[in-house]
Amino acid sequence: MLGLFACTGDVSEWIVDCDAHNGVEPFCGFSNPEDLVHFAPTGHLIASQFGSLDGTRPGNLVSFLPDDPQPVILHPATDADAPLQGWGSADCPGPPGPAFSPRGLDLIERSNGRHALLVINHGEREAVEYFEVEVDAGAQGAMLLSWRGCVMLPEPLFLNDLVALADGGFWATHMYSRDAEISSVLKAVFGTDTGWVVEWRPQTGFYELPGTRAPMPNGIARCAEERHVYLNAYFAGEVRRIEVDSGEVLASVAVPHPDNLTWAGDGRLLVASHRSGLRQIVECREGRVGTCAVAFSILALDPEDLTAEVLLERDDVPMGAVSVALQVDDALWLGTFAGDRVARMAYETAD
Repeated sequence: MLGLFACTGDVSEWIVDCDAHNGVEPFCGFSNPEDLVHFAPTGHLIASQFGSLDGTRPGNLVSFLPDDPQPVILHPATDADAPLQGWGSADCPGPPGPAFSPRGLDLIERSNGRHALLVINHGEREAVEYFEVEVDAGAQGAMLLSWRGCVMLPEPLFLNDLVALADGGFWATHMYSRDAEISSVLKAVFGTDTGWVVEWRPQTGFYELPGTRAPMPNGIARCAEERHVYLNAYFAGEVRRIEVDSGEVLASVAVPHPDNLTWAGDGRLLVASHRSGLRQIVECREGRVGTCAVAFSILALDPEDLTAEVLLERDDVPMGAVSVALQVDDALWLGTFAGDRVARMAYETAD
């Protein structure tokens, strides 16, 4: 989930056609669907369609079904929602405004069986928004999304991706100070640590996880017991497995420009990797028709030693600038930080 400078030049390569090729099937009609989660009770996928970092171009949350991949807007919605006690912070000022611009998201089933969707929002305010995802009792197979609260982010936090925690909190990647974007990215390119993983808990507030400083932290995942955090250090070109209590890096693997992390059905981690140069990646933020042809790879990582297997590494597929790969049944769904589509490719894992 990359957000860098404004466009510095033209991008020569954009993929415009929406035809399947080399085992990858695109579905157009989206707008920068850069992160994905799966709501199993109804089968829907939820995508964060990113707008802009400053809120001048709003985004939205959409849903779609694997059998009918057409985006349906979930938020912003016309009806105002009421916050619920225990969803986010007690000092949340109210629902997000029309400049809502979602980025990283994560879905968790709470201890009471309700499903919470946590979303990073850059539009009009820096916050983590809490939504409830439900099965619509009034329409078979449908789902509902309701805003339930938020956590406002203090300076200098500027988040990229997050994972929800069992107690209602979250871990999130703070990339760099929000008022020093250009200088921070230049420092990160040369290996300087610009951010870390931040923890927020309902009872204790904000805390920096030890051992997580890195050059532009990006994607993040956690083990079920919350003992280990997996961190994508974008400009270090590494994925790291870190023990939360001690901050010790238990394993690492070289991955060029690793973006988002998700869990596959076989217990491995899926990571989207960008293989193009920085200039092309930056220029992709200037939206055009189609999808930016940034070369990418999808890798599966062993959760213990991070041994990597390449699942897809082709430049001749109708998808580019891939930011996330999410397994749903026997397929991988791909999202992009710069494009008009999601895509599907076959992926079967052993039971």
